[in-house]
Amino acid sequence: MSEKYIPGPFLSKITNPEDLRANFKTDDLIQVSDELRQYIVDVISEIGNSHFGASLGVVELTVALHYVFNTPQDQLVWDVGHQAYGHKILTGRRENFHTNRLKGGISGFPKRSESEYDTFGVGHSSTSISAALGMAVANRLKGQINTQHIAVIGDGAMTAGLAFEGLNNAGFEKDTNLLVILNDNCMSIDPNVGALKEYLTDITTSHTYNKVKDEVWKLLGKISTFGPDAQSIASKVSSALKGSLLKQSNLFEALNFRYFGPVDGHDVIGLAKVLEDLKDIPGPKILHCITRKGAGYKYSEEGNPTKWHAPGIFNKETGEIVKIIPKSPQAPKYQDVFGHTIVELAEKNEKIVGVTPAMPSGSSLNIMMKAMPERSFDVGIAEQHAVTFSAGMATQGLVPFCNIYSSFMQRAYDQVIHDVALQNLNVVFCLDRGGLVGADGATHHGAYDLAYMRCIPNMVVSAPMNEEELRNLMYSAQLEDRGPYSIRYPRGNGVMLDWKTPFKEIKTGKGRKITNGDDIAILSIGHPGNFAQEAIAKMSDSGISIAHYDMRFAKPLDEMLLHEIFSKFKKIITIEDGCIMGGFGSAIIEFMVDQKYQSEVVRLGIPDEYIHHGTQEELWDECGIDAAAIIKTIEKLVSIAHSSTSSFIQAG
Repeated sequence: MSEKYIPGPFLSKITNPEDLRANFKTDDLIQVSDELRQYIVDVISEIGNSHFGASLGVVELTVALHYVFNTPQDQLVWDVGHQAYGHKILTGRRENFHTNRLKGGISGFPKRSESEYDTFGVGHSSTSISAALGMAVANRLKGQINTQHIAVIGDGAMTAGLAFEGLNNAGFEKDTNLLVILNDNCMSIDPNVGALKEYLTDITTSHTYNKVKDEVWKLLGKISTFGPDAQSIASKVSSALKGSLLKQSNLFEALNFRYFGPVDGHDVIGLAKVLEDLKDIPGPKILHCITRKGAGYKYSEEGNPTKWHAPGIFNKETGEIVKIIPKSPQAPKYQDVFGHTIVELAEKNEKIVGVTPAMPSGSSLNIMMKAMPERSFDVGIAEQHAVTFSAGMATQGLVPFCNIYSSFMQRAYDQVIHDVALQNLNVVFCLDRGGLVGADGATHHGAYDLAYMRCIPNMVVSAPMNEEELRNLMYSAQLEDRGPYSIRYPRGNGVMLDWKTPFKEIKTGKGRKITNGDDIAILSIGHPGNFAQEAIAKMSDSGISIAHYDMRFAKPLDEMLLHEIFSKFKKIITIEDGCIMGGFGSAIIEFMVDQKYQSEVVRLGIPDEYIHHGTQEELWDECGIDAAAIIKTIEKLVSIAHSSTSSFIQAG
């Protein structure tokens, strides 16, 4: 246990939700909530490296849920998981909370292998309703009809198609104990957009509706006085009021959900009473809670919510976010190079448009949104739609730069194949966070895009080694109708201080030789090429002659360059910040076999397992793709070669 973080007197008595339920009265929940919020502030302000605002926004909801429901027997599913810190603290992980998102510590997201209270592993948005419904149906089939199933989903996550698919199916499964809690704070990471946001705003700002909703709650709270027809009467009264006062049909009730709310998500006593009532109402229900991201901490409430989503280390007394000033000038982040470059290109090419699914700040498309708002589109958390929306624009001659994190692009794979590649449309996929991303862990590593993109016909699969290469690949992708074009780049900083170089065309499928050598060849793709250069520099006095080739493309491969390499080298190392199965190294081996070359090829990349959280540097080391690992691989290959020669001499 860390003695540095001391919980308040109430929180110190809670090691699991049973303690909360057994030892505290409803009136005590206010102080429990205050102490829980303060504990989150105390820890996260010092360890940094964590999400923040989302968890503060659901403190009261978290306390009320664990107080009212018999968790873990009752199944609680958090959507995305950014907001689950309070949940983790109340469910036996308070003493380890200071290890949050650190290598070997607890995960920043709910994780089934970590706790029985984490009923479903999350990290990507909009999965909670479908998962909770699956649990509800399974328990119904097993005869466990009294088990409750609660999905907590944000209004940002509700925009994804998967959420609507879950709602649609749940409305059909009328005999399930499913409660969907809509955590409405008008935010995902950036402010929400779209018609659903406007719809929810209409509900929450309807003065007439809010004036009488308390009477509806009083009625629902006393439904037992109506006798056998209590549920029917309450439902009819509630529906009539909502329909007439809102002057429109209720979206959720049209899907056979009973809609309740909106309610104050920071009134923990009121929430507890409402949740207690809802336990007795059968079938699918939705409770609309209004919350504030960063609630209860002055500086996050008054400041920029996007900035306080994951602020890093900060002074909890003053709200000042600690900025680590580097000792020397730093190269820019790849995402910022993208953001500035797309504006430059769009100024020259009026066909260019930018698209992102709810990540304008994370992808730096917000730079284009400020400069060219009419040509840049945030479509909400809807990756599938983002891809097909881009495809539609491409059919009309535009060149969409569709910027999606590598791990999130997995959600739109069918759209990439069916709507873009099959029709050979010129959509430029800019896959941010390609490779190991660090503290977000297994749910967010962009491990698979090189493999899953290169097997698609018509697709160009590229990765820049540095900022200049990123700019030139973006420039090259829009020069003419080149069909689907994928450019992947990592999270974090590049390597060039003077990166705003003049644009130069990179011919599709054309690699480059960076270093001459005679003994061993290193073939890299993307940012790990810099690890190879570091390794070569450190081995400059080793007597080993090392050639380095930046291949740039996993598809199409530079076959002319590969013929040169395999004709000369019998010892070859491939390196990529991507999965070893089916990735860039596999493409090189396929070429070797198809062309009947015989060389020893050692592939370095992400192994065939899920890599958990840590810093990027720690994970590069763990996966064996950093400079130290390259040096070890070179030394091993040379040692084997010398050993084989020695054995041959002895045998002769």
